[in-house]
Amino acid sequence: MTKQSKTKLSSKKIGILASHNGSGFQTIKNACDKSILNAQVVLVISNNSSSKALKTAEEMNIPNLIVNDKIYPNDNIDEKIAKLFKQYDCDYIFCSGYMKIIGSKLISSFEEKIINTHPALLPSIYGGKGMYGRFVHEAIIKNNEKKSGVTIHFVNEKYDDGKIILKKELELSKNETVDTLENKIKDLENQAIIEAFKNLLAWS
Repeated sequence: MTKQSKTKLSSKKIGILASHNGSGFQTIKNACDKSILNAQVVLVISNNSSSKALKTAEEMNIPNLIVNDKIYPNDNIDEKIAKLFKQYDCDYIFCSGYMKIIGSKLISSFEEKIINTHPALLPSIYGGKGMYGRFVHEAIIKNNEKKSGVTIHFVNEKYDDGKIILKKELELSKNETVDTLENKIKDLENQAIIEAFKNLLAWS
């Protein structure tokens, strides 16, 4: 067996949970394709039938599924998702803008294997229910904060409350706007996601 085939066989499998665009999913996929991460994205699940992440996965020939209460009214959705990720032998799950709280069954099935990214420094008032995306940046600008950043953390049963994997911060400029901050955080988030997974894959 060649060194290249050994590496390919030992690559980790990553599952994705996304509700909308799934930009973090694309960051991970690109890093896998370029061998920056010794891993592969094997499944994308969304609760939203209109999710752009599903279309992106389809274009990339990645298995993708819609799992929500409308499609599976008689199932425990949390348990359903856990079984699907197990079926695809996922080592890690990445929440790429997933807007549903993760339930106990999925968390217990993938303890410290479910990763989320948050566009602010945690713990802080800029985390928790309702604090996501642009809402975070608006609050930070409104409060005249001097810095912000990105937090990559494990997921538990509370919003933005899990064990922190890493944080990256940046200083706000004097004329910072919600738009400029959002763009800076997106760039920083891409760096943080890749660095976090490099660490996770090295530890596992």
